[in-house]
Amino acid sequence: MRRTSPERRITPPDIKYNNVYVQVFIHHIMKNGKKSVATTLVYDALDIVQQKTGKHPIEVLDTALKNVGPMMEVRPRRVGGATYQVPMEVAADRRVALAIRWIIGSSRSRSGRSFSEKFAAELMDAATGQGASVRKKEETHKMAEANRAFSHYRV
Repeated sequence: MRRTSPERRITPPDIKYNNVYVQVFIHHIMKNGKKSVATTLVYDALDIVQQKTGKHPIEVLDTALKNVGPMMEVRPRRVGGATYQVPMEVAADRRVALAIRWIIGSSRSRSGRSFSEKFAAELMDAATGQGASVRKKEETHKMAEANRAFSHYRV
């Protein structure tokens, strides 16, 4: 086991919007070290969001992250040979990380068009409380609610 936990790295904000979450999205979308491609995709998607909604894209992004981030999740806990799904609260940084992961995953699974358009559509859906990523959050909450009987096994 580790003696000390490593210090958290601070992600610098992106160039265009001066926002940390945009930079994190760029890092998560990036494949094979192609950061300029990922940056172009994210900025194109945010431009599409601004054209279609008329709002500032950072507002839409923040609303989407707020709507998708789960408050509760289930974590497995072994008690005497049986494994229980114990509902626990989600830490703030994990909440954002899960929201980003779910939004990108559901954007990639959408059909047709370019990734920028799929990502923009998923962001707009998530901001309005619809879409596959919001459904994923609701499923997570239902699992936590269904396993509420095991909440006394919390660590």
